[in-house]
Amino acid sequence: METVKTMNLLIGILFAAVYAYQFLYVPLSLLGKEKRKDVPLKEHRYAVLICARNEEKVIGDLLDSLAAQDYPRELLDCYVMADNCTDATASVAEAHGACVFERFDAVKRGKGYALDTLLKAVRQKAPGKYTGYFVFDADNLLAADYIRQMNRRVCEGCELITSYRNSKNYSHNWISAASALWFLRESRYLNYPRHLCGSSGAVSGTGFYFSETVAAENDGWPYHLLTEDVEFSADQILKGRKVAFCKEAVLYDEQPVTLMDSFRQRLRWSKGFFQVFHRYGKELAAGSLKGSFACYDLLNTIMPAFVLSVVSLLLNGICLFASLKNTAVLRTVLQSQGMAFAGAYLTLFLCGLITTLSEWRKICAPAYKKILYLFSFPVFMMMYLPISVLALFTAVRWDPIPHSFTAGQFRRELRENGR
Repeated sequence: METVKTMNLLIGILFAAVYAYQFLYVPLSLLGKEKRKDVPLKEHRYAVLICARNEEKVIGDLLDSLAAQDYPRELLDCYVMADNCTDATASVAEAHGACVFERFDAVKRGKGYALDTLLKAVRQKAPGKYTGYFVFDADNLLAADYIRQMNRRVCEGCELITSYRNSKNYSHNWISAASALWFLRESRYLNYPRHLCGSSGAVSGTGFYFSETVAAENDGWPYHLLTEDVEFSADQILKGRKVAFCKEAVLYDEQPVTLMDSFRQRLRWSKGFFQVFHRYGKELAAGSLKGSFACYDLLNTIMPAFVLSVVSLLLNGICLFASLKNTAVLRTVLQSQGMAFAGAYLTLFLCGLITTLSEWRKICAPAYKKILYLFSFPVFMMMYLPISVLALFTAVRWDPIPHSFTAGQFRRELRENGR
């Protein structure tokens, strides 16, 4: 009986030891103050890259939000890759002022391949024209000062920048709220404190910038794993670069609203994390041992939590099975598992609570939903464990998540919530 308790205690201690530094991120984010560089500001010319598959309902809104930026319009060129589209994505994008390319390839599926084709086409079409490139997903909307704020970071010498990721449809249901809350936490309590302490953030799918220097070095976008954003981050960190963070540049995106869509998305992410670990794990571990905190941080992002959780699950499962005929031992095992579950739930609840309270005014949802969805957030996050286990034994391919939440609906949400 004591063996079970000791085993779970040791796993808990190991888990806390590995991730203790992320708890220190909280006071750093709340109390730390960024020292901005006093640099001359210059308005650079940028290309915007958007890869879209059957996004006719939302891509016009993104292009309109780019056109409405308080940044010289002549310095911002928008390019869209209509990737294997069967709808009017290409014509809608053209109608909203974008230069559109089309791609049809049933074998090389995924955003990584589409972005590689688009970036190469743009650089061939306009060699040396752009200081760098912004990458957005078709469902995104941007705050009016987004490009201006990111441009300031470029003027400070940053070659890689990610931004603050908020949500258009937080209040739709507990699924969209949980996903949105995780990205808010990632922005405020991971990427922001990383930036404050001089380490590297990580790109998270959309709303990021990379320089022409990086594009030229890569000769395109050679990242084709299922989580090409994490792959890109790992590769650049191993090359000695840092992903800077711009908290003033705010992006809104659409989160899945059904369990099936969320399941498919997170299954792809989980599989992609395994792929990144397989390809870059040894190098990240070696970098960690050499004293690179950025390598250590990213390595922790993609693997240890899953490994420790699975070990705990397997050991407790074995103990549970072995104790079926012994009521006293069975009770102890169940109590130990219950305490482990309660501890995980409470930790995730506190993560959600801290994020919700600090970002309260930025979350577009009624107050009662902000509170209510705190209780379902840990459940949503703990679903990652069975999803990740399934990803180990499942062939996963890249499939798009449907988007339909328009800018008009978002503006209505803002009005109803006094924003």
